[in-house]
Amino acid sequence: MLHIDIICVGKLKENYLKNAILEYSKRLSKYCILNIIELQDEKVPSSLSQKEKEKIIQKESSSILNTLKEGSYIIALDLNGKQYSSEEFSDKISQLSLFNSHITFLIGGTLGMSKELLSLSNELISFSKMTFPHQLIRIFLLEQLFRSFKISHNETYHH
Repeated sequence: MLHIDIICVGKLKENYLKNAILEYSKRLSKYCILNIIELQDEKVPSSLSQKEKEKIIQKESSSILNTLKEGSYIIALDLNGKQYSSEEFSDKISQLSLFNSHITFLIGGTLGMSKELLSLSNELISFSKMTFPHQLIRIFLLEQLFRSFKISHNETYHH
């Protein structure tokens, strides 16, 4: 069975977000072994210099880097990444699962991920040109993963 890790910076605080994560995790358990790894985020002051910003990005990215499993196909969620339709994303996951037993998705903190970490990723994807809170992107990713499995298994999904 396909293993999917989602490495994300920051913990969910709101119960409605936690409940959505639990619901999609339960739904996905039929199709894959899902592991969500939450890493500590750095406090971001309201005003910060470019140097302070880079220091926070570097610290959070190093934390992600230390959590990566060797041999996993790495997909970083990034505003500059490729955009897929749900059907294309489903095809992508299906193709990847033929040659990879392990896929890791990376969701950075509020300020994003380092160029080094992005360059180590096999692929960058984006869900939209719009900016969303990284906590919400987690739910978007789980929903799209669930939808992609439903599509690839020719099962209906209307939610």
